[in-house]
This record gives sequence, C-alpha cells and structure tokens, in this order.
Amino acid sequence: MQFSESLKKNYEFQNVYKKGKSYANKYLIMYIMENNTGRNRLGISVSKKVGNSVVRHRITRLIRESYRLHENIFNSGLDIVVIARNSASSVSYNEIESALLHLAKLHHIIKLYFYED
Repeated sequence: MQFSESLKKNYEFQNVYKKGKSYANKYLIMYIMENNTGRNRLGISVSKKVGNSVVRHRITRLIRESYRLHENIFNSGLDIVVIARNSASSVSYNEIESALLHLAKLHHIIKLYFYED
C-alpha cells in the first residue's frame, strides 16, 4: 500500500466506530473518519462468526487487495474500517471489489473523475 498505513490498535478501531460514519451493503460495512494526516489508514475486521481462520484470512486478503488496486482513486486523510459480514465468506474477489467501491461511493470518498453514474 503506497499511500496507506494500517490501523492496528484496538483504541484506533474504537475511535473510528464512535466518531465515524458508516454505510453497509450485503457483504461489507465501512466506517469512515477524517484523520488530518494526509494519508489513509485502513483497518479490516473479520469476526470468527464468518468462518475459520482460512476463510477469515482469505476475506482479509481480498479486501486489502481490492483497496490496494483502487487506492489512487480514494480521497486522502481518512481512517477507513471495513468489517466483513457473514455473507462474505463464500464470495469471489469481484464481488468484494464491487462491494468496497459501492460503499466508497456512498461515503463520497472517491475522487470525482472516477464516477461512472
């Protein structure tokens, strides 16, 4: 991730949950909060309810990769927390990518030249 760092500490996640805005779709929930650093920080949360460790790590990799490939179209200076829902356990990369971009459009954090409406 060239422009981004990771959210790692529990208090960082809790801060975004409390102060951020959220939108959800069938597979993902996304919380957004401004961090005033000029860089994005991405946090990914996949509960044990979603599946075993193999399934959880696969979903984490899919979310991270879809974000990495589209990182240049996201606005900067944001803390982003993505939570996987149970329905995400058996979906393909394309569906995760589509869900992530859909939530980004709802939050209006994609640069204007990208909109395809």
